[in-house]
Amino acid sequence: MVKAGSVDLVFADPPFNIGYEYDVYEDRLEADRYLDWSRKWIGEVVRVLKPDGTFWLAIGDEFAAELKLIAQREYGLFCRNWVIWYYTFGVHCQNKFARSHTHLLYFVKDKQRFTFNADAIRVPSARQLVYADRRASPEGRVPDDTWILRPQDLPEGFTAEEDTWYFPRVCGTFRERRSWHSCQMPERLLGRIILACSRPGDLVLDPFAGSGTTLAVAKKLGRRFLGFEISPNYVEQIRRRLAAIGCGDPLEGSEHPGEAPPTAAGRPLKHMQYRKTLLTRSRECSLEKLEGLQGGLFPDTQFGEKISRRRK
Repeated sequence: MVKAGSVDLVFADPPFNIGYEYDVYEDRLEADRYLDWSRKWIGEVVRVLKPDGTFWLAIGDEFAAELKLIAQREYGLFCRNWVIWYYTFGVHCQNKFARSHTHLLYFVKDKQRFTFNADAIRVPSARQLVYADRRASPEGRVPDDTWILRPQDLPEGFTAEEDTWYFPRVCGTFRERRSWHSCQMPERLLGRIILACSRPGDLVLDPFAGSGTTLAVAKKLGRRFLGFEISPNYVEQIRRRLAAIGCGDPLEGSEHPGEAPPTAAGRPLKHMQYRKTLLTRSRECSLEKLEGLQGGLFPDTQFGEKISRRRK
């Protein structure tokens, strides 16, 4: 069992209870049963978080409001942002609009004490990119809370000062894609969250390890990591993924808006040209910082009760 008050950052991407086909989990629970299960694992998240810890929750439309209320009203967390991550290549529907977004709820335990590294995630502003305004801060600005993944749709909209983030969804042709897991978070998305809400050496926990993206990004960025996963197959694949990377390795995916990530064949797909930011981000880890860093992945071992599932 994970020690109470020991985790700096939790990122959770649980099953959405929408009938997704997992190998060892039934994603079609009755609503009350799903909410009761959610209460248990959210309670464990609150238990293991440090007093100044941070909790990010990825969730779909069906239960976003309920889980937000559980976290706030039943466990006393404070919601700092309700982020909308917009993407393309979503699930297409015949009788309604295609789903193209996921909710990312950003909670903290203490609304006065928490980690938020603004300088680690700044983006160039419209004053810099569009207007060449000398008053623009050379460091750029903090991103907004709506993230869009296909800027070519509106080349004159969704500029950096608006509520947009540019991260491609991990598609089947992308080099980043793990063929053994069909529901994978982009490394760049997790990179922004981990850079903003933790420090080098902090402990990052993912109770639904899935494809291992949270753990992989944490390792690359010099954080300690801890994951839980009930699928033996996924556990073995995650171990291989983690063994193949090291602290300081670059994140997968495109860093710049308008460029799709490299494909499996190694050819990036460029949709449009954007002026690239001159901002540089310092490497947050070195060989020296690796000393004392530890990572863990636990198959079918829960950080509280037997409540862990996975979707990522």
